[in-house]
Amino acid sequence: MSRAARGFARVLSALAVALAACSSPEPVLYTIAMVPGAVQPADPKVVLVQQIAVAHFLERSQIVRSSENYRLDVMSNDWWGEPLPAMLSRVLIEELGQRLPQGTVIADNGAVSARPDATVEVNIQRLDEDAAGNLVLQAQAAVRATGQTQPELRSFRFSLPPPAPGVPAARSRRTARSTPRTGSSTTDTSGLPCRTRRLAS
Repeated sequence: MSRAARGFARVLSALAVALAACSSPEPVLYTIAMVPGAVQPADPKVVLVQQIAVAHFLERSQIVRSSENYRLDVMSNDWWGEPLPAMLSRVLIEELGQRLPQGTVIADNGAVSARPDATVEVNIQRLDEDAAGNLVLQAQAAVRATGQTQPELRSFRFSLPPPAPGVPAARSRRTARSTPRTGSSTTDTSGLPCRTRRLAS
């Protein structure tokens, strides 16, 4: 090997070492697990869940720790395993299906379609820590029965104390249970599921 070739090889080797030293670790991926609840009496046979809308600042792969003081604190190496709106919608469908076993709960953007007896809509306005480290969930929910001109509306806000040490707030065991009841006369929205678990790498 010529002197020039050896010199070029040493440069490439040094560059590879430098790039390896500067590279970020692989992100850790998390998903949200369903929180089981009490089974409800069957009322609507088919429940349609619109994809949950989340505040745009939450629409990112990285988990947002906090939005306090007009500043986003983002966890660079802790990521959601799928887009947050899709994941929250999927979990809400699972929870409603578990609570309404005599009915069928479907997604508005899924492959299965049917004429719904009730439609559920949710806006997530906040899902992060406040200045005290409490996990804040702020959202709006609407349940509309077929033929009903106006939906049943509910706005809610929950604040939970910090989780165990070493567990980011956005990945806490749960934020609270929030499953709208889909009866024709009531809408009881008491929280949103948010038990998280780490995806196997």
